Amino acid sequence: MARSRFLPDNFTLSLLTTVALASLLPASGGVARFFEGLTVAAVGLLFFLHGAKLSREAIVAGLSHWRLHLVVVASTFVLFPLLGWALRPVLQPLVTPELYLGVLFLCALPATVQSAIAFTAMARGNMPAAICSASASTLMGIVITPLLTGLLLSRAAGMQHDALDSIGRILLQLFVPFIAGHLLRPWIGGFTKRHAPVLKFVDQGSILLVVYTAFSAAVTEGLWKQMPLPALAGLVAVCAVILALALLSTTWVSRRLGFSKEDEITVVFCGSKKSLASGVPMAKVLFASHAVGAIVLPLMVFHQMQLMVCAVLAQRYARRPQAASQD
Repeated sequence: MARSRFLPDNFTLSLLTTVALASLLPASGGVARFFEGLTVAAVGLLFFLHGAKLSREAIVAGLSHWRLHLVVVASTFVLFPLLGWALRPVLQPLVTPELYLGVLFLCALPATVQSAIAFTAMARGNMPAAICSASASTLMGIVITPLLTGLLLSRAAGMQHDALDSIGRILLQLFVPFIAGHLLRPWIGGFTKRHAPVLKFVDQGSILLVVYTAFSAAVTEGLWKQMPLPALAGLVAVCAVILALALLSTTWVSRRLGFSKEDEITVVFCGSKKSLASGVPMAKVLFASHAVGAIVLPLMVFHQMQLMVCAVLAQRYARRPQAASQD
């Protein structure tokens, strides 16, 4: 029997299990140091594989739609941060200060690649443009996300955040493996395609490892003792508000600019997403170990929410008459 679209997928269930495991059996001492080193290696491998899977041909094919890409970039790196900051008087009372910082970090992240492209395909949108926009967002996020994080967090909490140092660490730990993988694509690209199902477990396993080490450190520092249940409920409401505003804004702008339905679909699904695959490793690089758990919790909630809502939207788009599609 097929699983309802409203139920969590296997990866989300794995995330929840990992959080529960870290809460009950957090790594500490020498074990924690071992997992820290293993996590650094796993994150490097994750971005190496991302680079190996990125197709230059697909990016070039979608580059001509510059207005579409501009809207997606503006939504990802301008609209989201503005929402997180402008709605502060409404959002902050609903969550703890640590969770609100996580919400701001969420707003600074690049778009997700895999699910944005998958939903665009499901809805019969502009696939070349989706691949180009989502991939470009990931690359831009390597530089823009640390800058936005420093700006938003320093204004929200008076934190001193060295953006240049953050960019340097991101470049070393994430970008260098990414570029190495992409340069080796002519030799290993076929391997990554043939073994995509297996490599998917490497991707997801790396993220689960980061989540375990992050929540282990956070639990050791008393995360759940400092996290009241109303704040978790408030976090769900905050993520719902931000996602709804992002979806409404991208849809409205697409129609105001006269985009085709295919291009509108691409803007909606690429401009409203935030990347768990990029966000969790970036949080690991940018923040102290004990703070990462609370920082990535909003992202994990938003991730599941965007999957459920966009699955429904994609099916609605897909039901439009075939004649409305354009080659």
